[in-house]
Amino acid sequence: MTRARTVLLGLAVLALAGVAPAVAAPTREVVVLTSFPKELFEAYKQAFEQKYPGVKVIVKQQQTNQAVTYLRETRARPEADIVWASAVDAFQTLKGDGLLDRITLPKELLARMPAKVGGFPLHDPDGQYWGFAVSGYGLMWNTRYLALHKLPVPKEWTDLTDPRYHGHLSISAPSRSGTTHLTVEVILQAYGWEKGWALLMQMGGNMGAISERSFGVPEAVISGQLGIGVVIDFFGLSAIASGQPIDFAYPSLTAVVPASVAVVKNGPNPDNARAFVQYLLSDEGQLKLFSPEIGRLPVVPALYAKAPKGYPNPFTMKLGGVQFDDKLSSMRRNVVNSLFDHIITFRHAELKAAWGAIYAAEDRAAKVRAQGKSLDDGARELAEARWLASTVPLDGKQASDKSFNDRFRDKPDVKSMLETEWDTRVKASYGKAQDRADQAARMR
Repeated sequence: MTRARTVLLGLAVLALAGVAPAVAAPTREVVVLTSFPKELFEAYKQAFEQKYPGVKVIVKQQQTNQAVTYLRETRARPEADIVWASAVDAFQTLKGDGLLDRITLPKELLARMPAKVGGFPLHDPDGQYWGFAVSGYGLMWNTRYLALHKLPVPKEWTDLTDPRYHGHLSISAPSRSGTTHLTVEVILQAYGWEKGWALLMQMGGNMGAISERSFGVPEAVISGQLGIGVVIDFFGLSAIASGQPIDFAYPSLTAVVPASVAVVKNGPNPDNARAFVQYLLSDEGQLKLFSPEIGRLPVVPALYAKAPKGYPNPFTMKLGGVQFDDKLSSMRRNVVNSLFDHIITFRHAELKAAWGAIYAAEDRAAKVRAQGKSLDDGARELAEARWLASTVPLDGKQASDKSFNDRFRDKPDVKSMLETEWDTRVKASYGKAQDRADQAARMR
């Protein structure tokens, strides 16, 4: 007998006996689903439990894409009260799926927070999710590592295509990290679909490692395993505040967007969930963001007067350069993540080898030209190698088509066919790119 049938039978027996079923007492907990690191959520868990004695914060740490899937799968009987993450497009997806509840905040809280940071809304206009911190995307590097390897300091995304960085970079897979997905989308929206992917593919060829989790990138850079990481800003800011040999920069073309919090619709503890959201947006909750172990940017401009010296203020600094379209990012989320995996993550060894061969051939070509010799044939081979190693196997117009994205998400056979096609195509392309580059390097 199923659990549901057992419960219904029990209720029927109680009714026949003239006994009213007991109403379940509200639980004294709040269940938080988050992708944030332990340093952040533990600080808020302890502070909230101290402020609300008897209420226990249960944290379920999940990568953002997995959290979206989990909330979809449990929508009939939600087990979480709060979803708390950096990926603003994930909240767009959850809202579109009808999985979030409206939150009405006290007027005194609303009065302290602007509607936008730069040109981007801090909060959902329908009140279904609220920005609690501001996040930017950029580059962190280990100053000692760069000095040891005689590498220049990076400032822009395009700097990461420098051949000198080959094997020295790190990024996490966007399918495993909501913040990396946003970083990839920032690059695609800043440079356009074809140029953006060409940039990402050359960056991918320069990666020493592609991490399965976003935390793996700062860990590799701080430890000196690799020199430069593509990260969300708080990884760099918290490392600097903690005294690590780290520096961080926002590229001129990036986006500054909110990290958000939302109440899960029909969650088991709605009152505690709303109290948790209000705590995050209170002065006490906002000031915690300045802690060295957290290193986040509050959404209340007045509080920056209490920030550590030199702390970035997104409301006064000129940050951004990209008018980020979160609706576009949310719509093509599955396609972009899968495409990145099949042309970069899963084919990283072949992509890295192709770009290594291209750099070697270009170095050889420079030496030949320095001797006054012609390299016409080699130049053609090199141009073809570069094209093969930087051409994305999906048209940008199709990738931005809603019906195409719906089919990719909802029809497993369509998704499988396309992924196989992408994988087969780039495997052949990267092999040919390496061959062409090797041919160019042999020419005199």
